[in-house]
Amino acid sequence: MNNTSQRLLVVPAVLAALALTIIAGQSAAQNAPPAAGDEAQLIGVLQGDAPTHDKAKACQQLAVVGTKECVPALAALLADPQLAHYARYALEPIPDPAVDEALREALGKLEGLLRVGAINSIGARRDAKAVGPLVAILGDRKDAPAAQAAAAALGSIATPEAVEVLEIQLGNLADAPASLKPALGDACLACAERLLAQGKRDDAVALYDLVRKANLPEHIVTAGLYGAILARQADGARLLAEQLGSDDPARFEVALLASRQVSAAEVTAALVAAIGPSSESRKAVLIVALGDRRDPAALPALRDAAKSGAAAVRIAAIGALGKLSDAEAVPLLIEAAVADDAGVAEAAKAALLKLPGEAVDAGLTAMLEKGEPGPRRLAIEMVGKRRVAAAVPALRKAADNADASVRMAAIESLGQTIGLEDFTALTDRIVRPGTPEEMKVVRGALRTACLRTPDRDACAERLLAPMAEAPVPGQCELLHLLGTVGGPKALVAVTARTKDTNDAIRDAATQALGRWMTPDAAPALLELAKSDLGEKYQVRALRGYIRIARQLNLPPAERLAMCREALAAAQRDDERRLVLGVLPRIPSAEALSLAVDSLGAPALKDAAGVAAVAIAGKLVDAHPAEVAQAMRRVVDAGLDDNVTNQAKTLLEKVAKKTE
Repeated sequence: MNNTSQRLLVVPAVLAALALTIIAGQSAAQNAPPAAGDEAQLIGVLQGDAPTHDKAKACQQLAVVGTKECVPALAALLADPQLAHYARYALEPIPDPAVDEALREALGKLEGLLRVGAINSIGARRDAKAVGPLVAILGDRKDAPAAQAAAAALGSIATPEAVEVLEIQLGNLADAPASLKPALGDACLACAERLLAQGKRDDAVALYDLVRKANLPEHIVTAGLYGAILARQADGARLLAEQLGSDDPARFEVALLASRQVSAAEVTAALVAAIGPSSESRKAVLIVALGDRRDPAALPALRDAAKSGAAAVRIAAIGALGKLSDAEAVPLLIEAAVADDAGVAEAAKAALLKLPGEAVDAGLTAMLEKGEPGPRRLAIEMVGKRRVAAAVPALRKAADNADASVRMAAIESLGQTIGLEDFTALTDRIVRPGTPEEMKVVRGALRTACLRTPDRDACAERLLAPMAEAPVPGQCELLHLLGTVGGPKALVAVTARTKDTNDAIRDAATQALGRWMTPDAAPALLELAKSDLGEKYQVRALRGYIRIARQLNLPPAERLAMCREALAAAQRDDERRLVLGVLPRIPSAEALSLAVDSLGAPALKDAAGVAAVAIAGKLVDAHPAEVAQAMRRVVDAGLDDNVTNQAKTLLEKVAKKTE
C-alpha cells in the first residue's frame, strides 16, 4: 500500500478520535454504557439519543460481542462523520455476509473519506462480491482517494476476477492518472503475495512480472523484481543472474537480497559466475553473499578469491570461508594470517578461530610440525585459542623446538589446552628452568592452566608433585601458583613453607599466603603475625590478615573478632590505622567502642575519630545512648573541624530523639 493510501486509512481514525475527545466532557455526567456482552442494550445505545462518546464505546464493545443482529444499527452509522470509523471497527470482525452487503450498499451512498473508509473495510474483509463496485470506483477520475483505496482493496481480495482487473489496469498505465499508478502497483504486489500464499505460484509470477516491467516508481518495480525472483524459486536463478550483471545499483542489490532467500544450487552458481566480470567493490559483496549462503559448492571460488587480489576482496573471501567448515582452507588462511596486509591478516585469524569442525582442528594440528616458523607459530596460536586438546602431543614436541618463537608459542598454547594429566608438560619446565623470557611464558601458561581447572585440590597436587626436585627459584614459582589456585591442600602446603629455612622460599610462601583470596587463610596469617620470624614476615602476614577482614565477605561478628585480634597483634601504628579503617564496615556498638578506645593514642586519634563518626552515623537510631557517649569523646578529642562538626551533628540528632 502506498503512502497516500496509508494516510487515507489514518485520517478517519484521527478525526473520530478528535471528535470523541471533544465530546467526552459533554457525556461525563451521563450513565455509563451497558456492560460488555449485552448486545441488545448496546444496539439500543446506538439507536437512541445517547451521547456520541457512549455510542463510540458501544461500537468498541460490539467489535467483540457483535453478531448479525447489530449490523443494521452499525450500518446506519457509516454516514456519520464522528462515528463511521467506530462502526466499521465493529463491523469488520463480524463473520456474517450481512456485513458485506451493508458495506457494498453504502458505497453508492457515501462520499469523500467516508466512502474511502468503507472501501478499506471491504478490502480488509476480502469481499469477493465487491469486485464489480470496486472496479467502477477504480475508474472514477473525479475521486482519486477512493480510486486508490479501491485498488488496494482489489489487491487484498485477490480473486481471479480481481487479478484480471488489476492486470488490465497495469497494462493500460498510460491512460491512468499519475496519482493512481503507485496504488495500482502496490495493489498488484499485495495480490501477488496473496496468490503465492495460496499456492498459485504461476499466477503470482505473472503478476510480479507485470509489475517489474511496468512504468511504475522504481521502488515498486524493484519490489516486483524481488518477488518475481523469489516466486520462481530455483527457476529464478536466471533472472537473478541478469540483475547481478545490471548497471542499475538497485537491481543489483535486489539480486543480492534475493540470493540469501533462495537455497537452490543454481543461485550459488549465478553468484560465482558474476564474480569474474564484476568490479572489485561488487566482487566483495558477491563474496559476502556467498558466505551468507554457506553453500559448500562456493568453496573453490572462495579459496581462489582469498589467495590474491585486492585486499577488500580477499578479506571478504576469508570472512566467507570462516562461515564454512573447510579444512582444506586452513593452509591458505594460515598463509594469509602472516601476510603483510594487516587487514587480510586479522581477517584470516578471525576466520581460523571461527571455522567449525574437528577436521579444521586436525588440519591446524598437522601444521604444527612443518613449514616456516611464522606459519607454524600461527597454527600453534590457533590450536591454543581453539582449545584443541588433541594437539597437546604436537604442542609438547613444538615446545622443545630450536626456534625460540615457536617454542614460546607452544608453551603458551599448552596453558590453554592441557588437562590435569598433562600438567607435567609445564611443571617439568619449572624443575629445569630455561631463560628468563621462557620462564615468564611458562609462569603465564601454568597460571592459565590452573585457572582453567575446576578441581583446585587436584590442581594443587599436580603443582606439589615436582616441588621436591625443583630448584629454589622453581619452588618459589610453584608456591606463587599455589596461591593463585587456592583450596585446602594448597593452603596447607603454602603455610608449611612459611617456616622454611630458606629465606627465598619463606619469602615466596608468605607473599602467596598474604594474597590468599579466601578467609580460611586467616588463622595461619594471624599465627605468622605473632611468630618470631622477623618483622618483615610479621608485618606482611598481619596486613594479609587485615586485608581479609576488609575485603572479603564475612559475618559482622567474625569481622569484629578479627579486628580485635589484629589490634592486639599489631606492633606498629600503621597496621593499627588499617584496622580502624575496617571498623566502619561493622555497624555495631562494639565496633564503635573499639574505635573510641583508640582516641587516646595521639598517632591514632584522627583515624579513630573518622571511624567512630562513620559507625555512629549508622547507629544513631538504634543505639542513641552509645552514640551520644562516643560522640562526646570525639568532640573532646580535639580533632579537625570536619570530624568534630560531624560528631556535634550526631549529638544534635540524638538530643532531638530524646526530647
